[in-house]
Amino acid sequence: MYFNDVHIIYYVLLIILGGFIGQFIDYCNRCFIKEEKIFSKETFKKYKRIMLPNYALILITAIGYILLLYKFGLKENFNENLELIKYIMLLPMLECAFVVDFKEQIIPNRLNLLMFEIGLIFVFLQGFSNINISTNMLLGSIAGAGIFIIITLLGGLIAGKEAMGMGDVKLMGALGLYFGFQNIILISVLSFLVGAIFSIIYMIIKRKSANTYIPFGPFIVISSLITIFVPFSILFNMLMEFFTLGMYQVH
Repeated sequence: MYFNDVHIIYYVLLIILGGFIGQFIDYCNRCFIKEEKIFSKETFKKYKRIMLPNYALILITAIGYILLLYKFGLKENFNENLELIKYIMLLPMLECAFVVDFKEQIIPNRLNLLMFEIGLIFVFLQGFSNINISTNMLLGSIAGAGIFIIITLLGGLIAGKEAMGMGDVKLMGALGLYFGFQNIILISVLSFLVGAIFSIIYMIIKRKSANTYIPFGPFIVISSLITIFVPFSILFNMLMEFFTLGMYQVH
């Protein structure tokens, strides 16, 4: 049986892999929050004593992997599978960024650095087949970090406090290596839109003031996931229609 020209056995294998990685993400999140070493026998022993299956992360990772395989398919050539491999590696790191920032209001430097280093490897690999792709990814990194650092500096000048944490700046710089220039701009706009909608709903439901701190990392992660699975043209047209109040005509 095949789905999108991929045999069902590959979906089953990715479901199993997603389950293991989902639980590993739970372990990594604990290490990030408690600032412990990930590859340490002592840390793992402590985790084993309290370990419970994190069904949410297991399910999310497994479903994410199924969707990635369905979207990108499986090709015979290694270079043609780079997009699939890239996002399979990125998904667990995005989940870590979401959970840790949501719980602790910080995105660990070592997580951002790992994301950046792996991104550079893919930029290098893609450069073998098309140097323009690598150039676009590097520009995406500069644009992603640049947009957010400008917002952070402006927030400091206008409001007298950071409008954005440096963890968010580093995260966007790393993500630019995966998404490229156009998509990182899209993620920037989409994350502010998602963040604004959520913040308004949150303040109404919880009756919080506008000064309540809400971590921005989860909105970046959500926007990144949307950008992976929804084509650029569809997202661009939707955002243009939203910001122009329907006056933008799709061509």
